Amino acid sequence: MRQATASFDPRPLTDPVDKAAARAFARQLRANGGGRSGQQIIGIVMIVVIAVMFLSVGSTVFVGFISAATSMGGGLGGLFAIVPIIMVLVFVGALVAAIAHLVRGTGAIRTFRLANFARANAMTYDPGMAAPELPGMIFQVGSSRTSSDLVRGDQPRFVEFGNYRYTTGSGKEQTTHRWGYVAIKLDVPLPNIVLDATSNNALFGSNLPASFSRDQRLSLEGDFDKHFALYCPEGYERDALYLFTPDIMARFVDHAAALDVEIVDDWLFLYAQRDLSTLDPATWAWLFATVGAILDKMAQWARWRDDHAVRDAAAPAAAVPAAGTASTPDHPFAAPAMLTPPPPIVAPRGRRLRRRVPVVTFVIAGIFLVVWASMFFRIM
Repeated sequence: MRQATASFDPRPLTDPVDKAAARAFARQLRANGGGRSGQQIIGIVMIVVIAVMFLSVGSTVFVGFISAATSMGGGLGGLFAIVPIIMVLVFVGALVAAIAHLVRGTGAIRTFRLANFARANAMTYDPGMAAPELPGMIFQVGSSRTSSDLVRGDQPRFVEFGNYRYTTGSGKEQTTHRWGYVAIKLDVPLPNIVLDATSNNALFGSNLPASFSRDQRLSLEGDFDKHFALYCPEGYERDALYLFTPDIMARFVDHAAALDVEIVDDWLFLYAQRDLSTLDPATWAWLFATVGAILDKMAQWARWRDDHAVRDAAAPAAAVPAAGTASTPDHPFAAPAMLTPPPPIVAPRGRRLRRRVPVVTFVIAGIFLVVWASMFFRIM
């Protein structure tokens, strides 16, 4: 991905589009196994749901018309019997036209614009995939996990912008969760750290799909706590302070205060509960500036090493001289234990934060219990 400088080119997002070229591009994507974008899939599902609802209600109306026509008899009754058939035919025709327009029209143009935007900014476009293999918290819950409209770059490091959907519950209680994300590949694995933005919290607290034990909350200096609640594994407070120096904290506050942040393994994720891969030039300008500001301060993160992992690895072999070292050094630069830096790994205790049951779960359970108890005693 290019840095967010004068090279940023948003024109393909708004320039006029040759509809024939857009449809040809969409056909080529499908031929190459591309599939439809998330917006198209959601649109088709909505149309199908509306169709089912219409047919459910329409079947009742249809039976009523037939009954009325039969009772009336004669030519007038036959005329009334034709009315519901005409209505069904008109509805089916409109449904087919709507799906065709969605698939071949708006969806194709959107895909074409995003692909050209990616190309103009030295990036690539992928319409999406099922069950993306990413370690972030939003990718580990629910079912029907799907990413869409992926825009990727690899300079100066790999970055992926995308939209994401998953569902929870079943039947009438099924809910679809909408997210946009930015995934940035890091040089080394780091401790699992979460920055929960305060600006997007819900009524009962965090909007994130996971909650974390409060004893992992770390307070930082300045106004940082007004914008983010930082969670790090117990025992990794000094490491968090090393990673989030005042200048890096300022970058996150200035550019990413509207986003939730997660560091997990060798990835950094930015989350928002809305689409981030869009046709809006202002959104892309903000995202490019945010990523550029973060990348500019990541050099020191590559030098981080986990002292916990070093101590755990060195303890069993403390009495054994390292290979290639002298037991009695004859010069001041001889390494007493290691000739190479410690490996870039994270000890097991730092790889994942401890989670807790969210408060909203207890609130809902309490309301249910009160309602159930009131109904029970009323019956008694």
